[in-house]
Amino acid sequence: MMASPAALGSATGLNPAPLALLPPIPLYRRLLRAHRKFLASEMRVLGDEYVKSEFRAHRSVDNPIHIVGFLKEWQMYAQQVEGDSWKGDRLDPEKIDKMSDQQLGQLYELMQAIQKKGQKHAEEEIQGR
Repeated sequence: MMASPAALGSATGLNPAPLALLPPIPLYRRLLRAHRKFLASEMRVLGDEYVKSEFRAHRSVDNPIHIVGFLKEWQMYAQQVEGDSWKGDRLDPEKIDKMSDQQLGQLYELMQAIQKKGQKHAEEEIQGR
C-alpha cells in the first residue's frame, strides 16, 4: 500500500510535505540495513529480532488504517535510526496511552532486555579495568 506525496498533501508555510510510505518489503529491508549500519552489534541483534517478529505478526493484517499506521511508525523509526536522533529520546506519552496491554508488555520486555544488556556491558567494563 503506497501513498503518493500529492495524496498526502503539499508543503504549506514551514511544514514540509510528508514523505510517501514505503511498501512493506522495502521498508523491512531499510530497517535491517539501518540497524546494520547505525547500531552496535548487540543492539542490532535485538532490533533485528524485534523488526522480524513485528513484520511477521502483522503479515496477515487486512485493516488499511492499521497497515498505514504500522508502516508510518516503522518508517519514522527508520528515519530516527538513520539520523541518530533517537538516542536519549523518551516515548511520547500519547502513544503509550494508545498502546494495548500486549504492546505495553512487549515494551516492558524490550526495556528489560536493553537494561540487561547495559548492565552486562557496564560489568564487563569494570572487570576489564
